[in-house]
Amino acid sequence: MALVTSQKIAAYYERFKSIDVTFTKEIIQVTGLITQQVHLKCVGDFWPCVIYSTSFQGARVVVNTRSALIQKLQQANNMVSLRFCFKNSESDTPLTFFTAARSTGYSPYGGSKETAIFTLQFTQRPPDDLIEIIGRVLDANINSTKRKDERILLTVESLRRLKLLAKETAAFIQSVPRRCILRDLSFSGCKLIMMGVEKFLVNREAALRIDFDDPRESFLVRGSFIRTEEVEGRKELIALAMQFDTTLIPMGYKMRINDYLNQFSFTIKEAGSKPAEAPVTAKIPATTQGAAAPGTPQEAGASAAPQGAETPGPAGSG
Repeated sequence: MALVTSQKIAAYYERFKSIDVTFTKEIIQVTGLITQQVHLKCVGDFWPCVIYSTSFQGARVVVNTRSALIQKLQQANNMVSLRFCFKNSESDTPLTFFTAARSTGYSPYGGSKETAIFTLQFTQRPPDDLIEIIGRVLDANINSTKRKDERILLTVESLRRLKLLAKETAAFIQSVPRRCILRDLSFSGCKLIMMGVEKFLVNREAALRIDFDDPRESFLVRGSFIRTEEVEGRKELIALAMQFDTTLIPMGYKMRINDYLNQFSFTIKEAGSKPAEAPVTAKIPATTQGAAAPGTPQEAGASAAPQGAETPGPAGSG
């Protein structure tokens, strides 16, 4: 998790306090919510619940109404505490905390007679941990549109700060892996180098594998190649600009890019001047054997490839 200052947390709270975040499968994954350890506390008793959504002002939770919760709420004047539990990237001990709330009502969930969705209004500002976790998600989602064209040139230093495993990766074209080397990244796309012919690659749909470390994560980002550039001194290589499908960009990838942009300013504006392509002098392997399949972690080095390392394998015409 990126280091977040008290000023940043205060800014998150002011900007996002009324925005609800629905806990989809992807949001559960990127926030590290431990669903089995979430519950309501009322008059000393505990009830398992499912968090449907939350903001910094309240939450909605799904609870089994066949329990004695409703009677307990009447005894407690509708006062409850909601227990959150998240994975802790810095420790094996989960991050847990309670948020005091008042139940303002409930209604059947999905037409069920046994479960209901309760609306909770927080009676005080929630803990900073919740503001940080939810704030990072919202900030990344908003900045993925506002800062979509800010490009990160992949140097040895930016690779380290991004915690990107390597520049070398694979682009999958019609499910066939093609070795490539990343040159830059952004929310909305990237530039990469591979072997190939322009007419067989431009406007072709592809999926790019991007591997991060600490924690180890692999994302498959889908999009299409929209333009090409020559690579100085290497006629068999081509530089390709890939535009991601904005509806399919993984939230975890957005958060990685956003954390970097929020901390560092080593970016290239799309509208600004672009750096010249450095000559590529590496050896070209004969095949693409060894490229990882989509969705499988790739064991790769943690730094940029030095001169003499492998460069992309043949892209082919198919």
